[in-house]
This record gives sequence, C-alpha cells and structure tokens, in this order.
Amino acid sequence: MIKDNIRYVESQIKESCSKVGRNSDEVTLISVSKTKPVEMLQEAYAAGSRDFGENKVQELVDKYEVLPKDIRWHMIGHLQRNKVKYIVDKVYLIHSVDSLRLAEEISKEALKKQVDVNILVEVNIAGEESKFGTDCEEAKNLVREIAKLPNIHIKGLMTIAPMVNEAEDNRIYFQGLKKLSVDINQENIDNVTMDILSMGMTGDYTVAVEEGATMVRVGTGIFGERYYPTNV
Repeated sequence: MIKDNIRYVESQIKESCSKVGRNSDEVTLISVSKTKPVEMLQEAYAAGSRDFGENKVQELVDKYEVLPKDIRWHMIGHLQRNKVKYIVDKVYLIHSVDSLRLAEEISKEALKKQVDVNILVEVNIAGEESKFGTDCEEAKNLVREIAKLPNIHIKGLMTIAPMVNEAEDNRIYFQGLKKLSVDINQENIDNVTMDILSMGMTGDYTVAVEEGATMVRVGTGIFGERYYPTNV
C-alpha cells in the first residue's frame, strides 16, 4: 500500500509540474512519518523514499538510531530551544525556525558539535493565531539577523497553510510565500539562499507545486491516517 501511495503522489507531482512547465526533479517528496512505526518507514524506504519528516525530537532521534544512515531527516514540527542539542548533528534540514532565539540556540549547538545546520524560516503566511511562524512583515528582518550567525545557513522558507476543504483556497498563500522568497532573494543577503520552498501537504500539495514548492510534506497520503499509540 505504501509503495503504491508513494507512486501515486509522485505521479501527481509530475502532473502538476508539467502543467506549469516545471521539471519534477525540482520537487522533493518528504514522507511525513510522525507517529508511524519503524516498520512503515522501512516500507517507504524500500519503495525509494529517502526524505522523512518528523514533528517530535525524541521520535526523530529514536528512528535515526535504527534506520539506514542515508535517510535525510527533516525536522518539520515546532522546535523547543532545550531540544536543539539532540538533533543538530542528525538533521538534514530544520524547517521550523521562527525566532532569532531559536536560531541562536541552533548556532550555539552547531558550533559545539562542529557541524553546519541548514534551516528554513517558518512563515505564518495566513496569519493564523493557532500556528507558529513569523509574519510576512517580520520575515525579512528575521532572515537578516539569522544570516549573521555562525554555522547556520538559511536555505529558504516554509509555511503550513490553513486546513481547507478545497486545495485551491490555499493557492493565494503559496503565491504569497513564493513572492516573499523572491523579494528576499533580491536583497542578496550573505549566507542566504531561497532555493527551497517547503509548502503543501496531503490535501494541497498539487497546488503548492504549481506555485513553486520545491519540497512537499505528505503524511496521510503515504502512510494513511495518523496512529497515536495508547498505553493500555
């Protein structure tokens, strides 16, 4: 089932790219594996998936220890500063940097462990009170400040669009993030590239791809509904 789901999502990404004249090689599919058991990740790995997204630090670390080392781990959930030290040397990319204080902590721990950490700045593009992320107005200033820090590199932007019934309703937000990335790119800030746009999930990734997403985060569309284990 997982293999079939991955193939289906890949075909949808290709279709969306061809609609707007993009090469599908520009888009990385991240299998969002939060709450999923290792066996399901192994199945996705066997089907060719190498990019996995986790929300919780402990879960990422536990899976990192037992799964193949060529997996690229993406931290996509809200990251607390006191948990940074556990993952700076394990993640390929941190998508959810939304404050200077968090970036400073990442920089500090990266220096300690003598690693370079790639990050995305998370933007609350729709201005939802329930979501993390900096707002559009503050994003540029935040990028400028983070760019000065050692051992941390800004590679682009990330957003979590609203939960909607119609994917089309989120097009305006994906367009907004793309525009913001272009604006920031034009400032030619040292230590900043806007190569990555992480946007789009199971319900709206096709629209996100049409609007320039280079990474889409698909969980339910690959693994099915989330499973939350209970202690019985």
